Amino acid sequence: MPYHSVVCVKQVPDTANITAEAMKDDGTVNRAALPAIFNPEDLHALEAALDVRERFGGTVTALTMGPPKAADVLRECLFRGADRAILLTDRRAAASDTLATSYILAQAIKTIAKKFGEVDFVFCGRQAIDGDTAQVGPQCAEKLGIPQITYMEELIRLNGRTVVVRRNVGNGWEIVETTLPALITVIDTANRPRPSAARKVMLFKRARVRDEVLGDVKRLLPDASEEDRRAEAERRMADLQQRGLLLDQWNLDDIGAEIDRCGLSGSPTKVYRIQSIVLTKSGYKEIAPTEEGVRNLIHELIVDHTLG
Repeated sequence: MPYHSVVCVKQVPDTANITAEAMKDDGTVNRAALPAIFNPEDLHALEAALDVRERFGGTVTALTMGPPKAADVLRECLFRGADRAILLTDRRAAASDTLATSYILAQAIKTIAKKFGEVDFVFCGRQAIDGDTAQVGPQCAEKLGIPQITYMEELIRLNGRTVVVRRNVGNGWEIVETTLPALITVIDTANRPRPSAARKVMLFKRARVRDEVLGDVKRLLPDASEEDRRAEAERRMADLQQRGLLLDQWNLDDIGAEIDRCGLSGSPTKVYRIQSIVLTKSGYKEIAPTEEGVRNLIHELIVDHTLG
């Protein structure tokens, strides 16, 4: 039987290139100061969804939440084989923590089910490299009221409405069975993400969301009137729609979200500081296995501000 999989993907700042401007005064990430990449483990989630489609049939819907620039990862999903891509963008969702983000994504997944048919799988990467919390997937499952399996390493069996998964628990593994629909978080040892397909790159490289079209028109026609810009944007979007290249763009109203549960107002988490830790010391130091040796070690750690 065919299965409808939704893959939650995220465009994240490249945490390998942290700078002093990585954090704003309000405790949120200064994404403009860092290069943006496709969250690594989300690529494995996408591959898991594509594998389900190839083995059992169905469709794959890629969903991301972020600014219009986040459409880059949606095009990447299409390049790799996703059937549909949806951008959820709204300034009112800015600075959402895991609680608010999971609520917004859950509302979006419910809307996808209404518009495009029942959702059988929700695949997520285990965690995003900008937060490393691994909370959004499980919180999303809770809000959807569906079972969850985390740390998937292999999909062992899928029979009708039952799925059997092997999950990695660090020092071993577990075999878990659940009924569908279910949310599954995927780790980086689960598979090897396929590369972009050249033909799909050529087909979808011009795919755009509405805000991107408006931005393109504004840059190309800086001296035109608002009416002329709007007409040109409508013409371009109609052309993209006809060619199947106009990607879905939703806001919080489109998914029926309660505004006070989104953005800063719906986010109890407060970030105190973001910093890049660089370990520069080389070599090692032997500690005598005595009470005095341990005491000296603790003293040194306190002096270095490693403890205390």
